[in-house]
Amino acid sequence: MCGIVGYVGRTMDDTALNVVMEGLARLEYRGYDSAGVALVTEDGVATEKRSGKLENLRSALEAHPLAPSRTGIGHTRWATHGGPTDGNAHPHRGGEGNRLALIHNGIIENFHSLKKQLLAEGVEFSSETDTEVAAKLVGREYDRLGDLTEAMRAVVSRLEGAFTLLAVHADSPGVVVGARRNSPLVVGLGDGANFLGSDVAAFIGYTRHALELGQDQIVTITPDGYEVIAFDGTPADGKAYEVTWDAAAAEKGGYETFMEKEIYEQPHAVADTLLGRTDDEGRLVLDEVRISEEQLGQIDRIVVVACGTAAYSGMVAKYAIEHWTRIPVEVSLAHEFRYSDPIADSRTLVVSISQSGETMDTLMAVKHARELGALTLSICNTHGSTIPRESDAVLYTHAGPEVAVASTKGFTSQITAAYVLGLYLAQMRGGEHAVNAQAVMRELRGLPDHIQTVLDRMDRVIEIARFMADSRSVLFLGRNVGYPIALEGALKLKEIAYIHAEGFAAGELKHGPIALIEPGQPVFIVVPGPDTPHELHKKVVSNIQEIRARGARTLVIAEDGDEDVVPFADEVIRVPATLPLLMPLLTIVPLQIFALHLATAKGLDVDQPRNLAKSVTVE
Repeated sequence: MCGIVGYVGRTMDDTALNVVMEGLARLEYRGYDSAGVALVTEDGVATEKRSGKLENLRSALEAHPLAPSRTGIGHTRWATHGGPTDGNAHPHRGGEGNRLALIHNGIIENFHSLKKQLLAEGVEFSSETDTEVAAKLVGREYDRLGDLTEAMRAVVSRLEGAFTLLAVHADSPGVVVGARRNSPLVVGLGDGANFLGSDVAAFIGYTRHALELGQDQIVTITPDGYEVIAFDGTPADGKAYEVTWDAAAAEKGGYETFMEKEIYEQPHAVADTLLGRTDDEGRLVLDEVRISEEQLGQIDRIVVVACGTAAYSGMVAKYAIEHWTRIPVEVSLAHEFRYSDPIADSRTLVVSISQSGETMDTLMAVKHARELGALTLSICNTHGSTIPRESDAVLYTHAGPEVAVASTKGFTSQITAAYVLGLYLAQMRGGEHAVNAQAVMRELRGLPDHIQTVLDRMDRVIEIARFMADSRSVLFLGRNVGYPIALEGALKLKEIAYIHAEGFAAGELKHGPIALIEPGQPVFIVVPGPDTPHELHKKVVSNIQEIRARGARTLVIAEDGDEDVVPFADEVIRVPATLPLLMPLLTIVPLQIFALHLATAKGLDVDQPRNLAKSVTVE
């Protein structure tokens, strides 16, 4: 949630506003409900901010142009303290004559006590936000010290919670100062210009050279360079890296929506997540996993912590990793993990899954796991993000930027990375485990082509989705690895179409949910392949018969060649045959396509659904 952009360049023209507004546009995917900018001009700091979409801010800037500037900051806000109003939008002002402007991502948890102190001293506030407290404090410290970096340093040690702060001051043209704690901030390194952003999308149109900041660090950028210090004032180093995707990767590429584009990028996303992770003999090699094989060999329990879509990828991982390694795995919602008095020690591997690497609930779970002495490994799509830095090891997915709020290629690449981790652990255990791991990897390498096959068959699913645009409720059933796919299919529909949708374990149907079945009720059923152990295929076919007998409209996702489902299906959606545990990479695709086109038929914004944000950086 929230997007931050900072810029400083050599030339005195309107570049700052252009850069900041372009950066905010590239960060719209993060979800927001107001936007604002601050520029350091010859006449002081000029600001403009508006509630609603970025277009409202553009209109205000056209009606009331700001003076030329070479220094600017911009922000898109997702409301936490105070509603989405013009007054609560960022930037906020501080210092004598309100000559400082400040923007903020995250939550300052002790702002109530700080604000109470300031009010007692006669400080006046114009908003309901926690951010304005920081602006007043940094402004006062600048008046006292006359240095923006030192003013920021004097304040951050007093703040509790998660925050990224950016500040400019009228008396310090050509300077932007940023600080981060438990919230993302990266530096873009240009020629005669430097940038700050909540992620690299903010400045990718100008430079691919980036600097990853560590925890509790302050960065000062000028047109000619940057300086990083720790909160205690000691010099610090950022980690330089090259961004491997360009601005075009964040555009729609001819698709109607980002979500559609990202669904159709899944063959590449899965292939890229597998790329370079085996040697010439087909053995898995995970250089990123900084935990030694000796430590991993002592693991006797795995806990997956994640939220939402990522948690469903973790449920798929549980089935697969337990089968391949015989190591017990449990899946815990990250926001419940540290409040449930969890049991973990040095023989526990806690695997966190987060597309953004900034999900606050998951970050706090990782920190708690480390306090308990557990080993921690992150599955993440975003280099330089907080969760990988806070973990003992990281396994990056390589899905590329995911702009749509509802995750699609993020989900399939997370499952793929979890498969790789499970097969790596199986390989380490040797014997039949290792032999089986190599066989599964061979099959897994063929999945990108299978995903493309599914995508090429989606015309009928699109027709069904458009026909069902007026549906008020859709149910989803699955067993084994089909169960989390049913949950994810329901979540996608809720997220972007705003209709009632529920996923159930198919065997649970007769224990209550079958009461929901009435004539015409649409139900998707994810059917395991006929070769799935424990005769699960027959059991799911029986579930289809149960609901069909009660008038349900059955929409069946089944393997090529599975004819047992045909007599009981109103629609059969075919996917290629593969190993049972790898089926989720195929069976989720029709459900993504269905949700996308049903929501589109309803005229909804599928990329930025209401009330949701891409990166949930508050608990």
